[in-house]
Amino acid sequence: MELKGVYTAIVTPFSDGKVDFKKLIRLVEIQIDAGIDGIVPVGTTGESPTLSVEEHIEVIEKVINTSNGRCKVIAGSGANSTEEAIYLTKQAKKAGADATLQVTPYYNKPTQEGLYRHFSAVSENGGLPVILYNVPGRCGVPIAVETIARLSADKNIVAVKEAGGSVERVSAILDICDITVLSGDDALTIPMMAVGATGIISVVSNLIPREIKEMVDAFASGDFAKAKKLHMRFYPLFRDMFIETNPIPIKAAMAEKGLIREEYRLPLCPMSEKNRSILLEAMKKSGVL
Repeated sequence: MELKGVYTAIVTPFSDGKVDFKKLIRLVEIQIDAGIDGIVPVGTTGESPTLSVEEHIEVIEKVINTSNGRCKVIAGSGANSTEEAIYLTKQAKKAGADATLQVTPYYNKPTQEGLYRHFSAVSENGGLPVILYNVPGRCGVPIAVETIARLSADKNIVAVKEAGGSVERVSAILDICDITVLSGDDALTIPMMAVGATGIISVVSNLIPREIKEMVDAFASGDFAKAKKLHMRFYPLFRDMFIETNPIPIKAAMAEKGLIREEYRLPLCPMSEKNRSILLEAMKKSGVL
């Protein structure tokens, strides 16, 4: 399975406490119109921890049905329970997903052997190509490079989303195994691609999908000057989009542009006015406002 380009980790819009499926459909259409390569529903940015299992599955189904084969859909179907991760992945396969994004099990802090067995079980039983999701800042445990190498022997485990904040990790992974690496950090997209990543699972592309696609495509085609120019233009946005916990700032920015209502589920809540001012200034500096 070839994975390259820009995959948007799409937000889950809410309205009066419920998932706003009409707005979700509109967001998917905006992404496809911008030429995005794929959409990742119900990941971190999609507030997966606060969706019920039924909502989780319905969001995936709605994104798949709306996209209707016009872009890849990588379903966020990970969990800190292996049984639940397998169940959600089976449901995503049934709905027609192209692959699954599998976050490192969180809170229970498995050993590297536990991680290996967890991801192997999802690969064997879930029925979809697996993209590993390394995000130790949220999960408390990294997927060690050596564990990724072990897992890469499974041809159904096709990629890793690297969101540990380290460009060096990309080199370390590719030095010892053959697996696709996607950046999990907008600010590190170009640096990671410079050492072998093939694209990005992006948060900021919720707001500016066409521009992020243009940046990634420019670098991939060898137009490094254009890619750098776009990177530097949007760097303030890349930086300040994480001034508070994702997806709080991206939802605030999208609401500012009239794309969604600014609504979260507890324990997430609206950002502080001080940080909101910083975000709005970054949007202005980047030419988004």
